[in-house]
Amino acid sequence: MEKTSIDPAGRPEAAARAFKIRGMDCAEEVALLRREIGPLVGGDDRLAFDLLNGRMIVSGAPATPESDILAGVRRAGMTAEPWRPGAAGGAVRDGRARQRTRLTVVSGLGAMGGFIAQVALTGWTETLGHEAAGGPPTPLLAQCLFALAVAAAFWLVAPRAIAAVRRRSPDMNLLMTLAVIGAIALGEWFEAGSVAFLFALSLEMESWSLGRARKAVQSLLDLSPALARRVDAHGHEAMVAPAVLVPGDRIMVRPGERIPIDGVIVSGVGSVNQAPITGESIPVSKMPGDGVFAGSINEDGALTIEASKPLEETTLHHIIRLVEEAQTHRAPAERWVDGFARIYTPVILALATLVAVVPPLLFAEPWSEWIYRALVLLVIGCPCALVISTPVCVVAGLARAARNGVLIKGGAALEAPARLVAFAFDKTGTLTEGRLTLAEVVPMNGHDQVELLSRAAALESASNHPLAAAVLEGARRQGVVPAAGGSHQVVPGKGVHGTFEGREYWLGSHRYLEERGQETREVHERLEALSADGHSVVVIGNDRHVCGFLTATDRLRPEARAVLAELHELGIRPIVLLTGDNRGTAAAIATEAGVDEVQADLSPRDKVSAVETLVAHHGRVAMVGDGINDAPALARATVGIAMGAAGSDAAIETADIALMSDDLAKIPWLVRHSRRTLSVIRTNIALAIGIKVVFLVLTMLGMASLWAAIAADMGVSLLVIANGLTLLAPESKAFGARVAGSAPRNS
Repeated sequence: MEKTSIDPAGRPEAAARAFKIRGMDCAEEVALLRREIGPLVGGDDRLAFDLLNGRMIVSGAPATPESDILAGVRRAGMTAEPWRPGAAGGAVRDGRARQRTRLTVVSGLGAMGGFIAQVALTGWTETLGHEAAGGPPTPLLAQCLFALAVAAAFWLVAPRAIAAVRRRSPDMNLLMTLAVIGAIALGEWFEAGSVAFLFALSLEMESWSLGRARKAVQSLLDLSPALARRVDAHGHEAMVAPAVLVPGDRIMVRPGERIPIDGVIVSGVGSVNQAPITGESIPVSKMPGDGVFAGSINEDGALTIEASKPLEETTLHHIIRLVEEAQTHRAPAERWVDGFARIYTPVILALATLVAVVPPLLFAEPWSEWIYRALVLLVIGCPCALVISTPVCVVAGLARAARNGVLIKGGAALEAPARLVAFAFDKTGTLTEGRLTLAEVVPMNGHDQVELLSRAAALESASNHPLAAAVLEGARRQGVVPAAGGSHQVVPGKGVHGTFEGREYWLGSHRYLEERGQETREVHERLEALSADGHSVVVIGNDRHVCGFLTATDRLRPEARAVLAELHELGIRPIVLLTGDNRGTAAAIATEAGVDEVQADLSPRDKVSAVETLVAHHGRVAMVGDGINDAPALARATVGIAMGAAGSDAAIETADIALMSDDLAKIPWLVRHSRRTLSVIRTNIALAIGIKVVFLVLTMLGMASLWAAIAADMGVSLLVIANGLTLLAPESKAFGARVAGSAPRNS
């Protein structure tokens, strides 16, 4: 049973419902559904559309009967049914799409046959120069063939044109229908057939372009192998579907095979190509204890992997789900185009009416000539190219980013990085590697490094503190065995005691050293200097003196400095470090990384306030983080970017963009990709409108014909489609692409 709640106005609200829409292949059809279904569900802001999968989502709407929604879709000239989990969606072209292709082919054959028949019976000059000039009538055979072309082309268009009349909301289907009917009424059969076929071909190309972008995303599904080699407790292997695997199951993956499930390597060593998931360009060495992703490829070495997640919760399926959901969030440019087309189409219809009647009525001009010009105006005024100019770019841009290991949650998040002015970075796990590494062992008072490290490792062996892990890892790496000793005693929040060779030793922080009263001036100065350089320090001593100290540091990511310098080159300033760490550590990392400002000792609430201040001063600010404590700041920033590989689920879910590999170099790429995408969108819009303006002038001067107008309109449609699809390429060759290093426009 569907759950309901009450909205602020006191109306019952239904949970989100999804519908499979057959016949929804382009943005114009989405606009039709918004106009038809929006009033039924309380406004079109309650509707979201996934063009890739042919899905309409109705969210938070009053409990409108499902039958009313299905009837509304039929009135828009499409059919709908409730969405079923696992439905093929847009992965397979449905019968309606195949029908459109067949009708387009029939229309093309009819138009070609009519043209050949007319040329054979009347000659080239009469065929191409007819244009309401009072030439001989079109031969009956040619009329029949052109009529076939028109009927096939408008078999699916005519119902939508009729629906537009009923709604009193003119659209491109109505404009083209009127143009073709008018051409036939004037005896311009060649032009009517040509316009009908070229319009059908244009719609087919739009559907094809969407299918091309759809395949780029759906190819992610092919990354998951159909079978997994499960190994039982006795070592017996069985081939099973990955969907039946549960956490704890063990699988064997041989060299060259794809990994079917997220998990942890239990045995085996090898290189794994994670590029399909993280975008990393080279295989990553893996050994027992390392995690692996479903969809990645085992390059060499047999691996035994223990599943850590069920199939539907793997990183690969999370990526697919996020990319699908991204289609429901429209980019600002898409919303602008929709609003513009909503006003533009009625204006064109009104202008064409004036062109048809004013000159004959007021200036005694020939009716046939000015009606013909009005028909040309209707054709060139078709918003087809304008409407398709943006969604193709958005879908292609999102798909390309997903291939590169960058998950962008919608068109708005795709456009936003192009306009960023400032960046805020978390420190631990974002600019740094997120784990402490033993940096230095400093013995004092006659002790040596091996002795000191051996005793420190023994004292820290029972601790799970990050500093203890750094000490133990450092000892292991240097081949130092923890010293054998007596019982250990923990002093909560301060340190630990232990006995070695009959003498008690202690290990703790600088503050614990001060409490014990064993700090000398020399030790104090050394510890302060190390802390100021960003080192975490642990002191080890006995009841007589300080034996020495060990330092650990969270190292800056190798690529961090180059990434921040590249952001500066892209015009991003300031770059601010926000951290809960102490000022000394923060300042040291900031200096090494090359950030412009540092804010330290911040609580999660303080980070939100810092981001709000940056937004108030600079307008458009990105926040990059990885932890749960970063999630509020990510949500408050203009663009939230989460480190996806090691980041918390809360950060990834909150962020607008997730980097599936913890590679900061993806951030400058993201900014360039966003600017490139936005530039292509703007170029497409300019081309679509510019060519229409040119033909508008030519039409008023009597220098444009119907078939030339539709050819130009189809040409610009193909141009904007091709230009948008270049965003799928690794390096864009789009006509409107900006130079990657250009600074953002504050618009």
